Amino acid sequence: MKKIALSIIALATIFTFCTEPKEEAKGKNSTTKDTTLLYFGDTISVEGAVAASELVNQLTGKDSLYIKLTGVIDEVCQKKGCWMTLDIGNGMEMRVSFKDYGFFMPKDASGKTVIIDGYAYNDTIPVEQLRHYAEDAGESKEEIAKIVAPEISISFEANGVIIKK
Repeated sequence: MKKIALSIIALATIFTFCTEPKEEAKGKNSTTKDTTLLYFGDTISVEGAVAASELVNQLTGKDSLYIKLTGVIDEVCQKKGCWMTLDIGNGMEMRVSFKDYGFFMPKDASGKTVIIDGYAYNDTIPVEQLRHYAEDAGESKEEIAKIVAPEISISFEANGVIIKK
């Protein structure tokens, strides 16, 4: 009987210390001379990134484009960090999701410079999804109710992300 009780306690202890919260943003930290970089998803490099403001020109006439961009984070999902928006110039924002929901962003990353690697594409976002995003962003019920039409925009699915702290 003691062996069974000890086995159960040992297993419970192992499971307690071996599990990690799934909703926290996880990234590998890498420190360089000038700045601290946080990596999420696939490991990517900072070299070859194009300014996010160039995306519209690069995507013109194409359905999608594999590209590495650098820009500033406008907003991050405040529920889990499962999406972010990036300023792409001319008053436009681009919603960035993460491949297979395999990683999340820190909820306090707004205003930070970021490098993203993945696919940019033209997208039509249905009303239900827009309302979901507004709820995730903490919008009031009144603001959410004002969303009545789909939105045509540029979206991005990132394989890897680097945040410059």
